[in-house]
Amino acid sequence: MKRYILSILLILIITQSLALGLDEGITAQTVIARSDSVRNPDKPFQLNNRLTEYVDGSPRNEIILAVYSKVDETSGQFKNLVRYMEPPRDAGKTVLMNGSKMWFYDPASKASVRISPQQRLLGQASEGDVVTVNLARDYSAKLIGNTEGEALNDADHVQKKCWHLELSPINESAVYGRVEYWVEKETYRPIKGKFYSDSGRLLKIAYYHKYEEHLGCKRPSEIIIIDAVNSKLVTTMNTYGHKFKEIPNSWYQRDFLSRLNIE
Repeated sequence: MKRYILSILLILIITQSLALGLDEGITAQTVIARSDSVRNPDKPFQLNNRLTEYVDGSPRNEIILAVYSKVDETSGQFKNLVRYMEPPRDAGKTVLMNGSKMWFYDPASKASVRISPQQRLLGQASEGDVVTVNLARDYSAKLIGNTEGEALNDADHVQKKCWHLELSPINESAVYGRVEYWVEKETYRPIKGKFYSDSGRLLKIAYYHKYEEHLGCKRPSEIIIIDAVNSKLVTTMNTYGHKFKEIPNSWYQRDFLSRLNIE
């Protein structure tokens, strides 16, 4: 009898996966986790992130950040230290994100204050957009739209066949109230995202662009963020200088920010 019940359960699981348009053993949550592994290495690393704000196609402002990321062994989520490099007036300012808490440190005042990950950084990019996150740790995913996948143009207007997923927050670390996410079926590469506020308002649209070999995998080296209301307001995030790095745990402690010395 037990063997019969187990067989029925297995058939139901396989049938559900096929009905969702997913391969056997693949769930919407698995798709997001595999997409995370495309975006993020599984070892501590650093990179530089150049953010450029455009208004009607013309560049207006630019900043360069150094990002140091490391997975927390307990939560499976990334800890992040973000250091302002340029412009010179902001050099040395630091953002720390550990768990659901984000802190901003200004060396001029030697004070750290709590900030929201949704706080605007530059143009359409928020503080939470520049840190490394594993979406599968903060959101529950379900497949929506066409169960066999749907055709979607990427940032270069090349058609891709994608899973269309909806992400709902499952803990307080989640930056957005809801996310629509398109992942290419063949490669698990993220192609597009729509990001919503807690009230359900669409805030921004992002395209994952310029896949290049970095740290053992082809990863998006550019993210194009478009304002949801005015498409003439665009911010790009271009990453470079990727390398694995042993990062001390002390770097992710708020009390250590005033003594942080990064060469």
